[in-house]
Amino acid sequence: MTLTQQIITISLAVLAVQLTRWLPFWIFPAERPIPEYIRYLGKVLPPAMFGMLVVYCYKNIDMNTAYFGAPDFIAGGIVLALHFWKKNMFLSMIAGTGLYMFLVQVVFVH
Repeated sequence: MTLTQQIITISLAVLAVQLTRWLPFWIFPAERPIPEYIRYLGKVLPPAMFGMLVVYCYKNIDMNTAYFGAPDFIAGGIVLALHFWKKNMFLSMIAGTGLYMFLVQVVFVH
């Protein structure tokens, strides 16, 4: 890419990020109530997103391998247990990811 193309690309990326940050405040100003449908989406989309992430994470488990997806299910169980215990999504995701990486690279080595 030429320097001009790089500058245009970076400028468009900055513009797109800023537009997505400002757009909700322009569409839903503070002095107007938020529509009920948008409130509904705010309640149901986060759990739906995590449901899709779970399906995505478990979709490629091969039950014909030696470990039958053990690292995936162990890490998933830890994520659930930590989340129900501490109610901290960040902690449970970081701990689950770290445990999964440890299990895959150290314990369940092919």
